[in-house]
Amino acid sequence: MSKDSQYALEIRNLYKIFNRGTINEKIALNGVNLKLNPGDFVTIIGGNGAGKSTTLNAIAGVWPIDGGQIIIDGTDITGLAEHKRAPYLGRVFQDPMTGTAATMDIEENMAIAYRRGQHRGLRWGVTRSDRELFREKLKTLGLGLEDRMTSKVGLLSGGQRQAITLLMAALKQPKLLLLDEHTAALDPKTAAKVLEISDQIISENHLTAMMVTHNMKDAIAHGNRLVMMHEGKVIYDVSGEEKKNLHVKDLLAKFEEVSGGEFANDRMILA
Repeated sequence: MSKDSQYALEIRNLYKIFNRGTINEKIALNGVNLKLNPGDFVTIIGGNGAGKSTTLNAIAGVWPIDGGQIIIDGTDITGLAEHKRAPYLGRVFQDPMTGTAATMDIEENMAIAYRRGQHRGLRWGVTRSDRELFREKLKTLGLGLEDRMTSKVGLLSGGQRQAITLLMAALKQPKLLLLDEHTAALDPKTAAKVLEISDQIISENHLTAMMVTHNMKDAIAHGNRLVMMHEGKVIYDVSGEEKKNLHVKDLLAKFEEVSGGEFANDRMILA
């Protein structure tokens, strides 16, 4: 595989068409181009069907793309199967049940994440040094979970599970962390806490991250860069001071400028 990019992530002219050749044909990604520098934390917004989650799924290799290239840390992963992309990626989904094994306890879940990509063999288990590491990591969450390491994950709240999933996703220092509306299923107070933990984990581990969200306030408040998508394309990309000074009304105005009057429902969602 060639090493041909200094970017943490480079997406080149990405296309994805669902139900090709049928009455339900849908161009989900229509020539997406995006470059992330190491340490970028990019929030991604857009209406329903804009291509936000489809972009994350394309990066993760959930299905083959129809055109383009995906390069992570200089390695072209376009042709890699989903499981072979695991060493490059950490991922947290919308459903708190998705990222953890409910019938296993906290330390067992963390051990699985810690040994990701390793041959497990018959002696697989949680060692004393593992336990000490996991306790220290859990302490940073401020949720008291370091004292509940043998609790079954299925007994935890959604917010606690998402916090653990975030820790697990970052344990092996992935090249790219993908957060796919990971607070959408949580109540506002819990969502705010999980976002705070997300910021902390990304910052402390110097991770490059992409976060899909429907919440414009969250998109403005978190990360150093904001990308807006519409009809399978990136239509707005803002960073630094310009991003910090944005307000929701600015984003709505930008949205309506590029989409005309067809975003009535999305406007409500995004507001």
